[in-house]
Amino acid sequence: MTHSAFILNLSLSELTKQLHEGSLSPEEVFYAYMDKTLDLQQKLNCCTEIILDSFEKLKTIDSGKKGLLYGVPVSVKENLSLKNCDSNCGVVKFIDQPADDDCVLVKVLKKQGAIPFVRTNFPQSLISFDCSNPFYGQTVNPYNLQKTSGGSSGGEASLIGGGGSVIGVGSDIGGSIRVPASFCGICGLKPTSGRLSSVGLKTFIRGQKAVESTIGPMAKDVDSLALFMKAVLCDYMFSLDPTVPPLPFNEKVYQSRKPLRIGYFEQIEETLAFPSMIRAVQEVKVLLEQAGHTLVPYNLVKKEMFELVTKGILPDGGRICAEQMKGTTVDPSLKFANLLWRTPNWLKKVIAFIIKPLLPFTSRTLQAVSGVGSIAGLFKLQASIEDCVKDTIAEWQLLNIDVVLCPILGPALNFHYCSKVYSMVPFSATFNLLNFCAGVVPVSTVTAQDEKNLCHFASGNMYERFLNKAAKGGEGLPVGVQCVALPWHEELCLRFMKEVEELVKKQKT
Repeated sequence: MTHSAFILNLSLSELTKQLHEGSLSPEEVFYAYMDKTLDLQQKLNCCTEIILDSFEKLKTIDSGKKGLLYGVPVSVKENLSLKNCDSNCGVVKFIDQPADDDCVLVKVLKKQGAIPFVRTNFPQSLISFDCSNPFYGQTVNPYNLQKTSGGSSGGEASLIGGGGSVIGVGSDIGGSIRVPASFCGICGLKPTSGRLSSVGLKTFIRGQKAVESTIGPMAKDVDSLALFMKAVLCDYMFSLDPTVPPLPFNEKVYQSRKPLRIGYFEQIEETLAFPSMIRAVQEVKVLLEQAGHTLVPYNLVKKEMFELVTKGILPDGGRICAEQMKGTTVDPSLKFANLLWRTPNWLKKVIAFIIKPLLPFTSRTLQAVSGVGSIAGLFKLQASIEDCVKDTIAEWQLLNIDVVLCPILGPALNFHYCSKVYSMVPFSATFNLLNFCAGVVPVSTVTAQDEKNLCHFASGNMYERFLNKAAKGGEGLPVGVQCVALPWHEELCLRFMKEVEELVKKQKT
């Protein structure tokens, strides 16, 4: 094994240990990952730019002040602000608007000795499960170049899945960390919104508060996510952003191995799931029971979560999004969504009413994307979200569960289908609506039987046939499950993810 290959095979924990001990130098690690990233870029198109300041940071890194991430190259999604760099969201409107300063989280990473070295690709608008935009093109999946990497943190997932980064930072408003993590066979954590600072995070719809975006880590294993959280949940971040609650990482909770009481579900009512998604949950459920945990059936309380999520993210029906897109070439992956945004809300409602008997789900989608109508409508929406959170927590307490095991969208889809699979939004976006913490762990791969079962969709209704086309050809692709905990319980969520990861590895060996 070459020296670079040795470095690239180390986990984040192993890498930081050797960097702190001096067995490896920051220069060796930096150039090993830089070379690998440049190589992967030719295949995957996962990056938008090399962070030139990283070379200066490498020269000036202080070995006497070894933070927890001393000498670690870190990749960051393009919408995390960096001083003197644009975060363009894939639209002309945001070009040539360099940031005045680094975002808070990047400052904290640097304080902990990390070296942000590359920025990663995203879909136009950041509101898509695909990863393509007119400026940087299509990012592809490291396991199958004919599949998408997912989005919106798809560049991160593709780069990490391909081995070009040991730890990366993405953002998530409806599944944007978890879906690409699922597609690319890596781990990802969506923390509770507010647990990590979002100051300096560029979003497409600034000021929208019903369903808030959050920053989170992505890596190949759960321990790396935990080490990231331990590093950034520090006094320096709490002082830079006093709106973040000063809650350091609770190592005791993460290291605990007491049996858990776990709620689980395989499907959401009126929401189709691919065969591999259902099988993954079933298999992990058995492993957890064999390990001594208690599994209890759990159902999401509110049936209308799809509508609440959609209206929460687009309370104006997409009007601001349509305005942001003016003067910009619309990426093929976003054409359907952009058409919805541009259609007058009253017309969406009329069409929804007409097509309801024939296409009930499409009708439901149009209703959801027709906005709230008024300030009173916005208040009503936010009250419904509050009720949803209250009722969901009450159900958890009634069942006395610690965490929930459930599916995540996957496997990786074919190009240009992600923006149209609205029926699958609830698997991830539900937990943005509730503001629960949630993470994804890879547990399996698509089998020949999964592919055969998927073919049953081909003889179903029009939407089922569409889903069959979106996912077919996925044999061998990664399949993940989603682990969920209550707000502010990231350590418990990670502990649960670690349990799943270890049980799956044990079964394979």
